[in-house]
Amino acid sequence: MTRTPSGLFPAGPPTRPTYREPHPVTGGGVAIGGGAAASWLVLFGLLGTDVASYAWWTLIAGLLAWLTALVLVRHGDRGVGTGVAIVTAGGWSIAAAVVAVRWAGTGDWPLW
Repeated sequence: MTRTPSGLFPAGPPTRPTYREPHPVTGGGVAIGGGAAASWLVLFGLLGTDVASYAWWTLIAGLLAWLTALVLVRHGDRGVGTGVAIVTAGGWSIAAAVVAVRWAGTGDWPLW
């Protein structure tokens, strides 16, 4: 008489296929995306001559970077897209802090 195994200790390979990601997220990809986004934001930020133009250039550069990150996450390297998105959010935070400090110091809204 043979015993049917309980399944607690499988005797063979899994019955379902194992899938792997075609583009796994790696630390190097995130670092490359972060460095590219930081350079992008710095180049656009340098176009500004005052706080208002700096903030608007940073906002425009961030929107373009996030569109690129969305395309990369969907169709390209998700690690690079993640790095771009993270650094862009940080760049926007810095621009918002600069605007808030100017607004608090002068009492005048600096963006228009």
